[in-house]
Amino acid sequence: MKKAIGFKPIGVIHTPFKEPKGTPIQPRAGKGIKGIVEVYPEYVEGLKDIDGFSHIILIYHLHLAGDYRLMVTPFMDDTVRGLFATRAPARPNPIGISVVRLEKVIKNELHIKDLDIIDNTPLLDIKPYVQEFDKPEIIKVGWLKSRIKRLEKTKDDGRFADSKR
Repeated sequence: MKKAIGFKPIGVIHTPFKEPKGTPIQPRAGKGIKGIVEVYPEYVEGLKDIDGFSHIILIYHLHLAGDYRLMVTPFMDDTVRGLFATRAPARPNPIGISVVRLEKVIKNELHIKDLDIIDNTPLLDIKPYVQEFDKPEIIKVGWLKSRIKRLEKTKDDGRFADSKR
């Protein structure tokens, strides 16, 4: 039996990107771009000691993603692929994950950079990034191997955005 799962935002992410179109498609392509994570007051105590990390993992709701399809033509490609072999934002559960640089913490604000997130994105969770834990020794990148060099030049073209906005 399928059971519904609900999430409650713990904050909101503020960035210079007001819409999907033109937004970098990965944090590495958003190098140098700054934003602020506003953590709601009832969660501020949970930020204790986070300033000791250079990078954090943001888990968020892709609130502007449109309806998903199981076969998609992803960014940086012209071949139709299975959704789960891509990082397309329109998904059955539109959850985004970004590793960003943490510059400083001021009360309930995390000042971040190197980001690929749209303004006013609901924040679901924060975790510290630890290279020794999070980076596997051997990495295969599948069909993206020949396309990685395109990353910095590729921006969201708006095709996965909600057409009902």
